[in-house]
Amino acid sequence: MDQVYNLIQQRNAIETLPFVSLHSSNSQLRNLVASLQFRCESLERQYLEQQQLLSDQALLVNQSNQNIIKSGSGGVLKNEGKLREKIAKLQKDLNEKLRNEVKLAAEAAESSKEISQLNEEKSSHEATIATLNVEIHRCNEIITHLTNELEESKSRTRLAEAQFDGLKDAIRSLQEENEEKSKLNQRLLDETIAEKEKFAEQFNTMNDTIEKLQKENNMLRSLSKMEKSWFGLPKKGILAGAAGLVGGGDAKSKQEPEEESSERQWGVVGAVVPSQPLFTVKAHRDDAASVRYDGTNQNLVATASSDSTIRVWDTGNGQLQASFSGGGSYPMLGVDISGSVICGCGADKTCRVWRYDTKRMVCVDRVYHRIY
Repeated sequence: MDQVYNLIQQRNAIETLPFVSLHSSNSQLRNLVASLQFRCESLERQYLEQQQLLSDQALLVNQSNQNIIKSGSGGVLKNEGKLREKIAKLQKDLNEKLRNEVKLAAEAAESSKEISQLNEEKSSHEATIATLNVEIHRCNEIITHLTNELEESKSRTRLAEAQFDGLKDAIRSLQEENEEKSKLNQRLLDETIAEKEKFAEQFNTMNDTIEKLQKENNMLRSLSKMEKSWFGLPKKGILAGAAGLVGGGDAKSKQEPEEESSERQWGVVGAVVPSQPLFTVKAHRDDAASVRYDGTNQNLVATASSDSTIRVWDTGNGQLQASFSGGGSYPMLGVDISGSVICGCGADKTCRVWRYDTKRMVCVDRVYHRIY
């Protein structure tokens, strides 16, 4: 606000300077006009006085002539000479006064001309002053408008500052909430890792138990195939005794003969291959080139196809978990998955590696030699 007031003061100072000279010149012109008018009035009074004096002299001359006629011719010549001298003197004074009056009339005409010029200048100056007053009024309106806009800008600035403070508080609260969420996420991640490690230990224990049971099963099968008795005992007794010795459990369940299973066996643990698929999934638009099962017990299957994509599926529900694209229009020829790392090779002689948890590509390696 102080800056606006200073600007107004500077503008008024700049606009007042022309008016000072105008007012001074106007006052000088008014003084000159007053002096010229006073002079004209004094000249007119002098002219009237001269006219009155001439008329008085004429009356004196007439009276003297009458006296001369009455007095006679003796003193006529003497009085006539005096009168002639007096008349000549009066004529000379009259001519001098006439010249002065002509001169004064010329000066009065010149003064009137100057007065008219001064009046014209005064009118032009007054018109200029009126124009400048209008301009000053317009500038005052502009200053008022600018002052109002300045006040509005200040109010908007205060509102923006309040909003900015609110945003800072909101950002601070969001940051605190994000830190809490990050801590919670880290804690959940640590718990998940601990549970996975626990499950891995349990799985290893189960694998050891399965291997142990597989060995016992193989031993029982080999004993069941024996046709002769052992130390004079029948076949059933041999199997029951072997089952009791190996298993150390319920001998009644071991006494029945184990017949050789006709079902299909798969893997070292003797898992039974299902007779029908659990899920039928249309994995790709083109033919599938490679399928790989995740060996880290995450129940994931990765497939590669000629449509330049690699897709990851959940074996528990048959749903698509992730899709990766590589090689442009070149088909993907092979795929491998282990935990959160997926690797795929394509016909464009590249090998691409992705992270399953972030769904981002880690690296691309190009192979320049041809494999036969």
